[in-house]
Amino acid sequence: MNVIYTNDLRPGQIFTDPVFTEGSNMLVPAFVPLRQKDIDLLVSWGIDTVKTEGDLIVEEENIENVENVENIESKPEEAVQPQQVPKKKPVKFSISEVQQNTGPYRAYKSLIDKLNSVFTGLKSDTDVEMRMVDNISVQLLQSLRDNPDSFVDFILGGEVSGNELAKSSVNTAILSSLTAYELKLPNHKINNIASGALLHDVGMLRLSKGITEKKGGLSEAELEQIKSHPLHSSKIVQKELFGSHEVNLIAMQHHERWDGQGYPDKLSGQAIDIGARIVSVADAFEAMVSKKSYRPSLGGYQAVKNLLADNARRFDPAVIMAFTKIMGIYPIGSIVRLNDASIARVIKVHTDAPMRPVIQLLMDKRGNILKNEKSLTIDLLVDKTLFIKQAMDPSEFAGE
Repeated sequence: MNVIYTNDLRPGQIFTDPVFTEGSNMLVPAFVPLRQKDIDLLVSWGIDTVKTEGDLIVEEENIENVENVENIESKPEEAVQPQQVPKKKPVKFSISEVQQNTGPYRAYKSLIDKLNSVFTGLKSDTDVEMRMVDNISVQLLQSLRDNPDSFVDFILGGEVSGNELAKSSVNTAILSSLTAYELKLPNHKINNIASGALLHDVGMLRLSKGITEKKGGLSEAELEQIKSHPLHSSKIVQKELFGSHEVNLIAMQHHERWDGQGYPDKLSGQAIDIGARIVSVADAFEAMVSKKSYRPSLGGYQAVKNLLADNARRFDPAVIMAFTKIMGIYPIGSIVRLNDASIARVIKVHTDAPMRPVIQLLMDKRGNILKNEKSLTIDLLVDKTLFIKQAMDPSEFAGE
């Protein structure tokens, strides 16, 4: 087994056998060019060495379009060659009706409906109290403790339509709370972070629909109005809801940047409240995985990779590491293609082996849609013959 230091890896390198990180976690298959993104991923996870049984056969730092080369499939005897897979029309893999009738899904929907009622009251100048938001936070945290994986799946599934501001805020609160738990913050701090995340964008209610629902690009003046929403959020938290100082900091600072180039006050580093730093990451991820009128969802895998590529510009690196640890490289709900050409949904993440999650097969290697989901769950940490070849673009499954 050859041990290679991460610092010695270069984009474009090709090895005659798969390259592994820790244990059996595959970085790239055999004869697949190494990408800069793969190296950045190792650095972000603090992985100093990789291992391979193979030899280096190519070392060119400037291979044309190496960043766009897709992982090619290894060829075990049972592997089905791409041309053998029957072509079928796109299939939409979504949360099943069974899942939608479960307690976790109903709780998720209830959170969105209740927060939307709060927002409706604020918009119509009806009396709304902070305890209403705190009660939603309590329900959210209790539901999250019982079913964390289900709630992440609902976020990436994008099954709830309408009430977009409330849905986005609930999703951000879920992701923020999970990150706060991973960082081992005290319970009272987590409660404030959940409430702050629910209200971080409440100031958008004070902007005109012509701006918040505009499908095209924004003018400079319109962009400045969008940038004013943290001030509006802070005013609502302080003057209308009489919320706590910690919640107000999140409302005011969630668009500040780690490098000091954010708004409204250009704070940097540790000067930004930890709750705001957490919500900033969760908010960015939620925005990337949410379908917009002007673009489809990026998908959980690509959203995580975008966060890892931040390089301490927008986000606190410690928060990014905690966030990616709970979400994994392939977040729950991600649709992935395996090395045998089958397709699966990620249903559980191993925090210590993020590249080998638990999956549920949706389509076999011959292109047959699978119905009996319960009998087709595979733990890639146990089954070493299979590995994820690539994450699938959600738009590939947009049609019926």
